[in-house]
Amino acid sequence: MNTFRTTALMAVMLVLFALIGQALGGTGGMMLAFLIAVGMNGVSYWYSSAIVLRMYGAEEVSRAEAPELYDMVDRLRQRADLPMPKVCIIPQDQPNAFATGRNPDNAVVAVTKGIMNTLDKDELAGVIAHELAHVKNRDMLTSTVAATLAAAITLLARFGIFFDREQGFVTSLLMMILAPMAAMLIQMAISRSREYAADRDGAEIAGNPMGLANALRRMEQAAQHRSMPANQATSHMFIVNPFSGGMSGITRLFSTHPPTEERIARLEEMTGRA
Repeated sequence: MNTFRTTALMAVMLVLFALIGQALGGTGGMMLAFLIAVGMNGVSYWYSSAIVLRMYGAEEVSRAEAPELYDMVDRLRQRADLPMPKVCIIPQDQPNAFATGRNPDNAVVAVTKGIMNTLDKDELAGVIAHELAHVKNRDMLTSTVAATLAAAITLLARFGIFFDREQGFVTSLLMMILAPMAAMLIQMAISRSREYAADRDGAEIAGNPMGLANALRRMEQAAQHRSMPANQATSHMFIVNPFSGGMSGITRLFSTHPPTEERIARLEEMTGRA
């Protein structure tokens, strides 16, 4: 169901992108918009992981430097039938983690220093398994394409108000505001869908849904009291929202992450505890 939902949302975003391109410049505009999206996706696909790791000061560690963490990743990636990813530590006190890389052969699992000081072994294993599920499901590619298309739609809409003379000013202004908002909502829906799937698959890899459930609860609580200098454009990559302070109303609508309490409830259902 999550795969179908993600595919459908991506298709809607592509159609939205094409319609904006066509509205701004006819068939030629649609083709130009498509080429822009392809070019942006190519750059993101090849270089986004290196940029993100550098942005957060993540440093790769070996087994000799972080034996418990490295061995845990190694054990869980074997259970997931994945190649060994690079293991990185981010020098931040907030407990958090993300996976990146263009495919399983070039994957990176990055955890903050804070997560290693906050979670016990079962909880950390749940988090690592969640990130490996993202790798196994190739979610990095999905999120990259979604984020790039959303950025391209925003760019097209902003330029449209200057270059589209056939439409009225009000129509162009509405497109400039509503098109990026629609793209953002679709991107958020894709991200939330993939988080639920990674929770489920990660719990199966770890063999203990409550390890991840307890980890999410503790990380959410910590995120509300411990800030992290994260970039809004990459916040969707983390297992919990680094800006989290409790979600409700409009904040929940525009969040890249599902409500943590809902994620925990679904994991508890896997154990029959709910």
